Amino acid sequence: MGIPIMAPCETPILSKKRLNAFTTRKLPFGVSKFVLVCILFAASMPAQVQDNASNAKAEVANEVRAFLAFKLRSDAALQSMLEPLPKHPHSDDEIALDNYINSYTKGLPHDAFGLVDASAYQQYLHALSTGKSADFEKIPKGDPDGLGLRNPLAAYSFVMKGKDPHALSMPEAPDFSSQWQAAEATEVLWKAIVRDVPFSDYAQDEDIRQGVDDLNKLSDFRGPTHNGKITTQTLFRGVGKSETSGPYISQFLLMPVPFGATLVEQKYDVPISGNDHMTNYDEWLHIQNGGKPSGITVFTPEKEPRYLFNGRALAQYVLKDFVNMAYVNAAQIMAGFGPQAYSKTNPYNTLSVQARSPLFGSNHAIDLLSSMSMASQKVAWYQKWLVHRRARPEVFYGRVHNHLTLEDISYPIHQEALESSALNTVFNRNATYLLPMAGPEGSPLHPTYPAGHAVMAGAAVTILKAFFDGDFPIPNPVMTDSEGMTLVPYTGETLTIESELNKLASNISLGRNFAGVHYRSDGDLGIVLGEEYAISVLKELVDTYGEDFEGFRFNRFDGTAIVID
Repeated sequence: MGIPIMAPCETPILSKKRLNAFTTRKLPFGVSKFVLVCILFAASMPAQVQDNASNAKAEVANEVRAFLAFKLRSDAALQSMLEPLPKHPHSDDEIALDNYINSYTKGLPHDAFGLVDASAYQQYLHALSTGKSADFEKIPKGDPDGLGLRNPLAAYSFVMKGKDPHALSMPEAPDFSSQWQAAEATEVLWKAIVRDVPFSDYAQDEDIRQGVDDLNKLSDFRGPTHNGKITTQTLFRGVGKSETSGPYISQFLLMPVPFGATLVEQKYDVPISGNDHMTNYDEWLHIQNGGKPSGITVFTPEKEPRYLFNGRALAQYVLKDFVNMAYVNAAQIMAGFGPQAYSKTNPYNTLSVQARSPLFGSNHAIDLLSSMSMASQKVAWYQKWLVHRRARPEVFYGRVHNHLTLEDISYPIHQEALESSALNTVFNRNATYLLPMAGPEGSPLHPTYPAGHAVMAGAAVTILKAFFDGDFPIPNPVMTDSEGMTLVPYTGETLTIESELNKLASNISLGRNFAGVHYRSDGDLGIVLGEEYAISVLKELVDTYGEDFEGFRFNRFDGTAIVID
């Protein structure tokens, strides 16, 4: 006996209500409502006993299904095409400043002052304008055996979910000479200085207090504050809702991760204290030319893994993590909280005969995290290479070093950056004003704005918010001891899934600042860009399910509610 074939109008996906919705919606080019009505009429004819009639009915059902699948995709594409294209504001530094001092030039030839060869930069701009691999191969390298530019052609890639990368926009980056730039650079320098201070000791550490005092003198600091002032509790945190609550590190980077049939403790190898790099000018210049580093990362003698207990541990984590690692771990942790941790709109919350999975469970979220990872990087790479081309923090402090040590060099650096007490601290340690880097290679060979980690974090965390209940309180929260060896109970204010997901995104994105490879705006504004991309994907997905689904409801990073139904 064969498997019975349900009449199309008897199936949930082709219910009368849905068919009516499809017939009243705007049809794609070249498809008339007459054609659709004919198909639906044939599909609704009474079932025949004869096999040939049943086969004909099944064939019609398949035709209807194919049409509806086509219409779903074409509607999404048409909607995206009809939306007005955004403008892409950008700083004028590339044309306003001499010698491209705030433009991304790493990997190209530089002179003794770290200034790029102008003809090489013009070839670089030409290749970016054509998007041809052959033109990129003609760009001169600063070091023939050095590293190559990181995947500039990704800026031209298309995606098959959500908005096109070129249809998303973000604010312009700070100008080189601005107060905003001075504030961002000073914060990055302080993060390098206090890399080895445990997060649990921030309230009483003298270097931390000095950094707080110094940062509070800045006129355009855009990080979180309390009553208008930076405090040891708000220091180096993200601007998302409730991120200043509780321990610095998100619970999703501390709690053990369900991994198949076991639990994995989140302990990682951590370099020894003071293992900084690129503080020698000759090495700095070699790295700007794309040269391979001479330094190495030195780990503690026992190389005993530790929790993410200080800036150096976090920097090492984000220098070695892979694509969606942190977010897959978070999904597994939240699934372990039980069914009550899923979103309030999850269609399986009130069902007993049916259960979630594969859809609307953690596997569903993890699948989306995987597909979003590379797509979000295409979104970031377009902004990096074709819009902003902002130089990395290590370049800014190369300019500062030459400005302060060479009589015939002068750059338009804002006085607030030059008056920071952090400069004397690093000079006393290293005899240069260069930014101490956490990794021997410094930053990767692509522009700084926005941070790829941040755009991915914004996209991934938005997906997780759509699947889990942001108000759900984290059970048995923890924090690290001052050495990162053990976890101890955290007994302060209640932490929620939403607050810890916001914090997770910032830990990853701003953790790159601890490494010295990014500024705050790269992270905070990059997260928002990733959030916008993820929302565009969810708007397409919400119509694809057969369940009685109210839609996705969650809060953006700034706390405003969003409903996608």
